[in-house]
Amino acid sequence: MPGQQHTDATVTNPVIPGFHPDPSVCRVGDDYYLVCSSFEYFPGIPVFHSRDLVHWTQLGNALDRPGQLPLDADTPSSGGIYAPTLRHHDGRFWLIVTLVTEGGGNMLFTATDPAGPWSDPVRLPGVPGIDPDLAWDEDGTCWCTVAGVGQVRIDPYTGETFGEPRKLWSGTPGAMAPEAPHLYRIGAYWYLLIAEGGTERGHGVSIARGHAPTGPFEPCPANPVLTHRSSDRPIQNTGHADLVQGPDGSWWMVLLGVRPRGGTPGWHVLGRETFLAPVEWVDGWPVVGELSPDLAAPGWPLVPGPVEADRDDFDLSELGPRWISVRDRAEEYCTTKERPGRLTLRARGDSLDERDVVFAGRRQQHLRCRVRTRIDPSQGRGGLAVRLDEEHHYEIEASDREVRVLGRVGPLRTVVASRPAPAGPVVLGVRIADAPSREARTGPDSLTFGIEEPDGTFSALGTLDGRYLSTEVAGGFTGRVIGLYAAAGTVAFDWFDYEPLAD
Repeated sequence: MPGQQHTDATVTNPVIPGFHPDPSVCRVGDDYYLVCSSFEYFPGIPVFHSRDLVHWTQLGNALDRPGQLPLDADTPSSGGIYAPTLRHHDGRFWLIVTLVTEGGGNMLFTATDPAGPWSDPVRLPGVPGIDPDLAWDEDGTCWCTVAGVGQVRIDPYTGETFGEPRKLWSGTPGAMAPEAPHLYRIGAYWYLLIAEGGTERGHGVSIARGHAPTGPFEPCPANPVLTHRSSDRPIQNTGHADLVQGPDGSWWMVLLGVRPRGGTPGWHVLGRETFLAPVEWVDGWPVVGELSPDLAAPGWPLVPGPVEADRDDFDLSELGPRWISVRDRAEEYCTTKERPGRLTLRARGDSLDERDVVFAGRRQQHLRCRVRTRIDPSQGRGGLAVRLDEEHHYEIEASDREVRVLGRVGPLRTVVASRPAPAGPVVLGVRIADAPSREARTGPDSLTFGIEEPDGTFSALGTLDGRYLSTEVAGGFTGRVIGLYAAAGTVAFDWFDYEPLAD
């Protein structure tokens, strides 16, 4: 589970596993709130709460209404919502983000309760680029800093900008993609934290400081203050960080990273995840401590949140906050209200290759897991899928005549295996486990699809190489999402079971 305590001396990193990139965090009293990017999925921007920086519970999704998040079928995978910044100022929460679609741009939302509801968007047409940040100086002036790294003064209530954006700092000379800026007043200085080096293996965190929010900024002589580039550490692509103080006044950093596995060049399949690292200040500069899968436990009492159930029986009138869909979720196509205790999906696109496919799933958060669902395909065709994008997905699909395993990798689509469908509802499953061999060309994992027989035994139909559902193969910025879909007619799902497996 996210933030699960590992031993008395260590806790597990990542603190929010699975496809939860670009974390931004803020503290309000004894409470911590964190948001992440969500790209083409709806609802958008998951919102988490913690009391200890280790255990995080999802409160909801900030953008849960179509009017807040218009993602039509033209929105490409890895388009949509990029890099939110979350701040608390003047008694309210502020959320600024880039919507990467036709007619999108930078937008600002507010709420008095981070669990929602969040406001409709305030558009920011005068703010260019991506990765916007918000900071207020002592006289209440609001500064918006963006990737590049540029800055413009804004009115956060109206979206009005004042003057033209001006360049603040370009990061380390020769380093690509200065982005993800966050501006803070800490002690006597204003600090400008950025990511640079690209969000792949060269990713890193650098920082500069100045006496005013507008600069000039002096770069830290030890930049990058964090990177795992050119190392064999198990956590890679480290960057896009945000700073926060712990309950005891110590400093910490949340950041994204990935866990590549398998042979050369290594493949990460869960997407970019949220990690936690300690920070100390030396001579006015942050020094980032060890970032490892087993993080030394903080020096304050840990406060675990509620344990999430492995099974969803679809007994509620709405899907829970961890459920996400591709681009939209219209109730006419996806509902738990039509049949009590069932998730009913009505087909629109005829396969996962289509951008308008009807799909509801959750992020894969464990390197090893077993997922099962009970489907009634008597009036349609659908199944259980592991999705990265329209061109990279595996699924097991049932109709009233046949159960088949399908694979889509780039331009290739194939039926891997099939068998006659049993009478009545059927339990479909996938088991994700380590790849069976250990050599230079070995992929990160294997995915075995099959059906559960009436006596409970699992009959495997096909096993597929997990590398083809990885970012290193597919590209983009997301991670695997495992879920349910309809490809023809109407299908109903009795339950969905996601079970983490031991290492």
